[in-house]
Amino acid sequence: MTIILKNKETLKYDDFFLKCCIGKNGLTKTKFEGDRKTPKGIFSLGNLYFRKDRNSKPITKLKCIPINKKMGWCDDPKSKKYYNKLIKVSKKIKHEKLFRKDSKYDLLIPINYNTKQTRLGKGSAIFIHLTKNFKPTEGCIALKKKEFLILLKLINKNTKIKII
Repeated sequence: MTIILKNKETLKYDDFFLKCCIGKNGLTKTKFEGDRKTPKGIFSLGNLYFRKDRNSKPITKLKCIPINKKMGWCDDPKSKKYYNKLIKVSKKIKHEKLFRKDSKYDLLIPINYNTKQTRLGKGSAIFIHLTKNFKPTEGCIALKKKEFLILLKLINKNTKIKII
């Protein structure tokens, strides 16, 4: 099954419609780092990362990985080795911290955009993550926690997301 972004504020999976928000500047086929756009295409999903100090392990068929204070996601277009990958936080590499004070990344699933043959500067750290207020994102797709937990029960490692 495929998750479909029906419009800028609705994800559809089977018979479920979930309210969401996307990148502040809409959708694009030509994504680049910092453009605040959500990439168009059909993508596989990564593992579920979760804050076990704030959540019990969710019910899902995805592999669940607890987030710790040293985890980050490299968004440094100068880093050939680590760009758009999970990293151990380092002051030398620009990154997105996964262990945050807010709850945005208490649950997150990487969308496998620009991951196979990674191209520097083409966009990184594109996730499905949490929101409290549906404010536009930097390029991710965000859901309220209740809907995110519903989605987790429905999807598996073979689920794709279609953003058109």
